[in-house]
Amino acid sequence: MKSMTGYGSSRLETQALTATIGAKSWNNRFMELTLQIPAYFGPIERRLRELVESRVRRGKVELSIRVLGGDTPTDVIVDTASARSVAEAIRRLAEAAGIEEHVRLSHLLGIDGMLTYERSIDADSLWQSLAPAVVACLDGLNAERDREGEATRVDLEEKLETLGRSLDAIENLTPELEVTIRSSLRSRFEEVMGDLVDESRILVEIASYMAKHTINEEIVRLRSHIDAFRKAMDETACGKKLDFICQEMNREANTIGSKSADSRVSDAVIAMKDAVENIREQVRNVE
Repeated sequence: MKSMTGYGSSRLETQALTATIGAKSWNNRFMELTLQIPAYFGPIERRLRELVESRVRRGKVELSIRVLGGDTPTDVIVDTASARSVAEAIRRLAEAAGIEEHVRLSHLLGIDGMLTYERSIDADSLWQSLAPAVVACLDGLNAERDREGEATRVDLEEKLETLGRSLDAIENLTPELEVTIRSSLRSRFEEVMGDLVDESRILVEIASYMAKHTINEEIVRLRSHIDAFRKAMDETACGKKLDFICQEMNREANTIGSKSADSRVSDAVIAMKDAVENIREQVRNVE
């Protein structure tokens, strides 16, 4: 089980490139990846995305690569046409203002776009040197997500135990509740009908009432959901599945509460719903 929250970092030092790599992740319903990379890394962006998404299944992830140095060849491009136009415009401006000043290089360098820089890179060579450092960064991220995930698992197990104890208490009360229901219904029939009471009619009505108000099926289904939850915790990227199971557990707890008017059952149902809600809060942080 992995948490969706974590941080990892690594450093790359080669003759061609020195860089630091960092990865952060937060809770999110889906996989959402943001890359903060130099513009000239564009040719390997798709490979970076595929690598991250192969190691992180869910969460909001931010991968940043900061280049600190290296001897990657750089081409400097001069916009000569714009330079001539700007120089001529400055001369005309000086003449119109009555200022006698020659156009200097500093005037042109202050204009955006006069010089542009393009790095000449071999995408395959860059990827070959960069990929291991990115993997190391993601390994660190996942190690932290694993540690937090295990702590979350321990907490979930404790809450499942609380849920199970409340369910056991309700199940232990079920035979007593059924006897009370049968006795109460029979007493009401006898009170209303007296000697005219029809035993077969009583049995039919009791059976009908019990079918609507007994909670044995809900207890069985809720216990099954608890078992399914425990098994799902061992699966990869189980967060969405666990959240769905939580919904089903909450539904069964609500049904048990609506079918029984016994105060002891009501108290146990409140405890179960509280446990399920706490479980759902934790599950929202699971990958």
